[in-house]
Amino acid sequence: MARYFKEQDIDEFRECFYLFARSGHIKSLDELTVIMRSLGLAPTISELAGYLKQKGGKMSFAEFLEVMHIHSRVENLPKEIVDAFKAGDSSNKGLISAKQLRHMLQNWGECLSSKEVDRIFREANITNNNMVKYEDFVKIACAPIPDYY
Repeated sequence: MARYFKEQDIDEFRECFYLFARSGHIKSLDELTVIMRSLGLAPTISELAGYLKQKGGKMSFAEFLEVMHIHSRVENLPKEIVDAFKAGDSSNKGLISAKQLRHMLQNWGECLSSKEVDRIFREANITNNNMVKYEDFVKIACAPIPDYY
């Protein structure tokens, strides 16, 4: 699996894996769920159950890397988010008002606090009166967090 991931990524996966799977194996759906979601992926419960079932209900780190590779090819979160914005964009202009975006971030899904939204808007250089190009916003919002934070 080293050919699919950078060494730094494998180190991060290993650290997270052994933090939650202390025995050296994932033995439950809960462990697999926590590990994959901690690494920024959003697999469904049925996907997770399928991965665990394929591995006979128990998964080593090497098998986990294989699952990470398979799932990372399936999941493309930025594209999914942009597609969701496009579905709600009746004018097909690629824009959403900052006010509407703030409302969505604070009231839909995993609701963010106003401070969290303020921080995101500051990072993306958005003011409350702006129209926001949602494709640009998604690129910023889905970018990895730099190590120096």
